[in-house]
Amino acid sequence: MEDSNITPRSPSPVELTQVVEFLNKNLRLNVAWPITKEYPTAISTANVHNMSIITDTVDGKILSHAVLKPFICKTPMSIFKIGAIGSVVTDPEARNQGLSRRNLENCLVKAHDQDCDLVMLWSDQYEFYRKFGFELAGFEHAYLISKPQPIVNKEYKFIKGPKIDGAAILKLYNQHSVNSARTKEEVQQYLNIPNSNVYTMWNQQNQLVSYAVEGKGVDLQNYIHEWGGSVPDILDLLSYMIQSENQTYTFMCPHHSINLRNKLKMMSDYSNDGFLGMIKVVDFNKMAAKLKKVFMSEGIDSVIFEKKDDQIIFGYKNDLYTLKNENEFVKIIFGPTGVSDLGFLSEEACKVFEKVFPLPLWVWGWDSV
Repeated sequence: MEDSNITPRSPSPVELTQVVEFLNKNLRLNVAWPITKEYPTAISTANVHNMSIITDTVDGKILSHAVLKPFICKTPMSIFKIGAIGSVVTDPEARNQGLSRRNLENCLVKAHDQDCDLVMLWSDQYEFYRKFGFELAGFEHAYLISKPQPIVNKEYKFIKGPKIDGAAILKLYNQHSVNSARTKEEVQQYLNIPNSNVYTMWNQQNQLVSYAVEGKGVDLQNYIHEWGGSVPDILDLLSYMIQSENQTYTFMCPHHSINLRNKLKMMSDYSNDGFLGMIKVVDFNKMAAKLKKVFMSEGIDSVIFEKKDDQIIFGYKNDLYTLKNENEFVKIIFGPTGVSDLGFLSEEACKVFEKVFPLPLWVWGWDSV
């Protein structure tokens, strides 16, 4: 039975130990490391104000938890502030009381108050999160690869291990057209996440030319979710990993990495085109203004994005289309729905929107919570 008097709140810094114990018990039972090691920037004293907990009114025991981790995502067309939501969990004895819902709503308020453009989460509870306006959107391409290619740069050195200067990783990482704002110190923390394998390739001048990270705590085992370097160097490193570990890997890749995707497609035993995650627009009017600026940068000034009740009206000049809700709109902004798939807009309007949509978006494995 839901209690209308239950109010979620942020834990105080001194309560963080209790929060970690709750999460370890409910999410990382029988695991050798605390959850703080897996999510060093999200489950931390610095981010405690973005945690949401509900405690028992009698003994103060934590009953439910969720966390928001805001970060800046830079893309060629715009900069987005994204709030990643994770560790949404309720004590088994306190379930079916709406506690996770209240923590989630509290995280959404925090995201709004901190001017996030989007909130994202990763879950298979699709219908639960759709009630809050989340929708499966964006692209994630995965390639299962078991056979290596011949290594081209045989004179290069390959190393397995996390003892790398975070600045060297960061330099390659920042070459990605879509990336998250990170510091050297954050990268150093990520390198020490348990159950991760870090592989690097170095040229004859002892410069880092490519890197790849497999695994992240209990998640993403045998998945390469972080990588950097030129396409040939990445493929050399991948082939080295397959040969040295005698292991099959799944390589996770964004939609806009076309050259790499084409190479991986040829190497792969199997490929899957999936969604980036469950995405929700935090403030429609602010997002509409940001989208109009993107179109303006392309010399297009007659696009329309308006919200009327729950419906979304969008179009070009007098060619308008009405969507039932924001869930449908987010799939057009970031994919996989193409405007031409709608079947109602004119050819001219479709060409205009296809100059911008889908916007490139990617969340790297280290940024997911």
